[in-house]
Amino acid sequence: MEQYICNDCGKKYAITPVIWKCTCGGVLNLIKDTPKINVASWARYPNSLWRYLETMPFEKESKTWKSITMGEGQTPLIVLDTHGPNTYVKVDYMMPTLSFKDRGAAVLMTKAKELGVSKVIADSSGNAGTAIAAYAARCNIDCDIYLSDETSPKKIAQVKAHGATIKQIQGSREDIAEAAQLAVKEEEVFYASHVYNPYFYEGTKTYAYEIYEELNGAPDTLIIPVGNGTLLLGAFYGFKELFANGLIDKIPKIIALQAVNCSPLVEAFNNGDLSAQPVRNKGTLAEGIAIAAPARSPQILEAIRETNGDFITIGEDEILRARAKLSDKGFYVEVTTAANYAGYLKYKQEPEEKIIVPLCGAGIKSK
Repeated sequence: MEQYICNDCGKKYAITPVIWKCTCGGVLNLIKDTPKINVASWARYPNSLWRYLETMPFEKESKTWKSITMGEGQTPLIVLDTHGPNTYVKVDYMMPTLSFKDRGAAVLMTKAKELGVSKVIADSSGNAGTAIAAYAARCNIDCDIYLSDETSPKKIAQVKAHGATIKQIQGSREDIAEAAQLAVKEEEVFYASHVYNPYFYEGTKTYAYEIYEELNGAPDTLIIPVGNGTLLLGAFYGFKELFANGLIDKIPKIIALQAVNCSPLVEAFNNGDLSAQPVRNKGTLAEGIAIAAPARSPQILEAIRETNGDFITIGEDEILRARAKLSDKGFYVEVTTAANYAGYLKYKQEPEEKIIVPLCGAGIKSK
């Protein structure tokens, strides 16, 4: 029987539609063995992230995903420019809802469908909410999305287009999450959280699998923006699975990006702490990573340290300049993705170092 286990106290739970965190307050992980990867099996599946189905905690015979998928995954890996042949951008905004969050949402909502869920609630800075709303529509599942009253109107329009009910909350990102969690408790419905539900990371780990296929190996370094850590942790878990199967001989170093105005993980890392303490969000254009109290901070910090990685902080002016520079190269990205590229510009790259920079969200989503 599939089970969750608390990351803090080790308590185990059966997987049900209403369980989403431990009674001690800790986040839940999946109890599972490292999957045995059969590369030859990938060709038996469509050219999407579902080609890696046998590495996910679903039955091999599972067919639920077939009615839910919109072809997410298998995004291009492109050399950034001729001056840096070892730097690649992975264009993850080439997804059904124009952000990498489709990776996790497709897998999470497939699990919700298998559990017989009739309604989900999610909170988001925008992209995760859009993705959950879209895949909930595919599943014919009712959906409430909790958003800030300052969320980009374009993201709000996307969520509405998929038929979700929008609940706009005044306050911090943490206030929005608290409101959603209260509603989940009162209504006793499925919390489709990209932070708390570990099935979301089974989707974002496919980022690593795709890079492995595209490079025929692992890069030296991943540069990844981090708020709640959904892409960072997914990439880390994916490369760990590839390494455990002997398909790669190293796990890439992870360089994480945070905005100067909201950087709790940077403070914890620099202090040698095992978890991050909440900070005050001073306001940043990079709304996607403006997380003052990341729930999975111990796991994020562990991933950085285990890969001999580091953090880079980005100022607001650097974000805007980086966005303009990426546009000059033909990539129109949202502001949070620009922060990621700004971090790459500050990173001291070795001559032969092979680096991957994700382009997480499309520019059309931003204000």
